[in-house]
Amino acid sequence: MREQPGTAVPDRPDLRADCSRCFGLCCVALPFSASADFAIDKDAGKPCPNLLTDSRCGIHTELRQRGFTGCTVYDCFGAGQKVSRITFGGQDWRSGSRADARRMFDVFPVVRQLHELLWYLTEALELPAARPVHAELRRAHDRTEALTLGTPDELAELDVSAVRADVNVLLLRTSELARAGIGRGRKKERRGADLMGARLKGADLKGANLRGAYLIAADLTGADLRGADLIGADLRDADLTDADLTGVIFLTQPQLNAARGSHGTRLPPSLTRPVHWN
Repeated sequence: MREQPGTAVPDRPDLRADCSRCFGLCCVALPFSASADFAIDKDAGKPCPNLLTDSRCGIHTELRQRGFTGCTVYDCFGAGQKVSRITFGGQDWRSGSRADARRMFDVFPVVRQLHELLWYLTEALELPAARPVHAELRRAHDRTEALTLGTPDELAELDVSAVRADVNVLLLRTSELARAGIGRGRKKERRGADLMGARLKGADLKGANLRGAYLIAADLTGADLRGADLIGADLRDADLTDADLTGVIFLTQPQLNAARGSHGTRLPPSLTRPVHWN
């Protein structure tokens, strides 16, 4: 569902969506409602009317113009091809029984959450500052990867919330180590803060803790976000024009896709500049 990247990025192939190896699961399994993000209502398990028989999107190049902005924001972190090709061994949801299709649709969001955790753990393992917890991070990564290879029944019964809670302890520690000595001060502790529409143009947010912060439509033009923790931050319609996100930690492509930016916005090398940015 996501737009094609505008620039090349370092490989994390198993954690990047490859729609050519998926059976359009995000276009079938997930529900959406008519809103600013979607032009129509669609129930979970019902194919989007724009989904073609070869699992491609019939309006891929016109999604935003046709009212499907939400599709250009979404990313499955490679869960689509994992479920399609490995969990269900290449069996298309169209060719099996209704029960098999429902099971595939139930499993897909579970694997998507696990792959998102793998994205964070992979990033944490790449941070030199997190070396003191690298062994624990590696074990958590390997456990999470093993879970993604479970049977459909095992995945459907998995308590993902418990897995996330365990991993989050390590990600918090990683964040503290990575941000140590950067941007100290009370004003940098913005975890879960309501910053919707905030005027933060040119703000010094180096090393800030913005975990879960609400930055919807915030003006972050020219802001310095180097080394900030943005895990779970809501960046919908946030203006990142000319902002510096160099070294930002735990920022994902869907968050970036939901924001606005420019060619002057500086990004971490693991992410791509959305094609809809100026």
